[in-house]
Amino acid sequence: MKTILVTGGAGYIGSHTCVELLNSGYNVIVMDNFSNSKPEVIKRVERIAGKSIKLYETDMLDYDKVCRIFEENRISAVIHFAGLKAVGESCEKPAAYYYNNICGIMEIIRAMIKYGCNKLVFSSSATVYGTDNPAPYVEDMPVAAASSSPYGNTKIMIERILADICAVNPDWSVVLLRYFNPIGAHESGIIGDNPVGIPNNIFPYIQKVSVGKLPILRVFGNDYDTPDGTCIRDYIHVVDLVKGHLCAVDYVMKNKGCEPVNLGSGKGTSVLELITAFEEASGAKIPYEIQGRRAGDIAVTYANAEKALRLFSWKTLYDINKMCADGWNFIKNNPNGI
Repeated sequence: MKTILVTGGAGYIGSHTCVELLNSGYNVIVMDNFSNSKPEVIKRVERIAGKSIKLYETDMLDYDKVCRIFEENRISAVIHFAGLKAVGESCEKPAAYYYNNICGIMEIIRAMIKYGCNKLVFSSSATVYGTDNPAPYVEDMPVAAASSSPYGNTKIMIERILADICAVNPDWSVVLLRYFNPIGAHESGIIGDNPVGIPNNIFPYIQKVSVGKLPILRVFGNDYDTPDGTCIRDYIHVVDLVKGHLCAVDYVMKNKGCEPVNLGSGKGTSVLELITAFEEASGAKIPYEIQGRRAGDIAVTYANAEKALRLFSWKTLYDINKMCADGWNFIKNNPNGI
């Protein structure tokens, strides 16, 4: 039975990935510093899957403690989620994002090299396509020289680091999973998006408004070149997304080199359309106010997901209505979070 190390495994996407890994017969080790998550999430994952997780409360910047995880376990592959992830916040705190995200993965890589683990699935982002490539984004488009945000720049830099490592180490296998916009929750309603403090992403913000934890949703910009003036994004159900990670793990076990792969639905939904879909799924009213554009935002992003279908036989199963229904099911059962 193979053992997978999931960094940031108590986070939103990490926790859902752990459920799918356990259900698929993998041993799972989670490393998390709980800066934006809670240990209770791991207990809930174990309850859903009916299996246990080995947990290390460790910061990825602590190389000695990271090495201890590899020394104490025979790790077959790493799925790397850990990192700061809010576009707007990264524009306000660039130094924190560069230090945490770049230095953090370097400590993971150093430990992997030391202990002979050469299979990695990296949580990347569609932001690597920058502002010059037209949607839909295809993996053979040039990666931007720079993103519109420091967060996006860290993804670009890490992708280049991993590609360079694979270029000179033929035994390495890396999949760069370029996410679009994961939302929703596990259908049990036990785990979902549960950020600490005020959310930086739109869907958990909508959820908090829907249960009265926040008074009003801020919509950043209604003057974009889109049908209703608000940004268009490719929303993907988190469970669809994490099933793509299982496909990527299987791929790195059997192949070598560095492969970028989009994980998206291939469809665009505007902010106002998302609000309407959530109201219809929940019966809750989402009051909102239009504010100025947010630094780093792009008008339209959505995926071409044909490569994922070709390499992984993967495609999305759930539509925006299912995403909103599952997100509502989570927040109504956990109005105070996990």
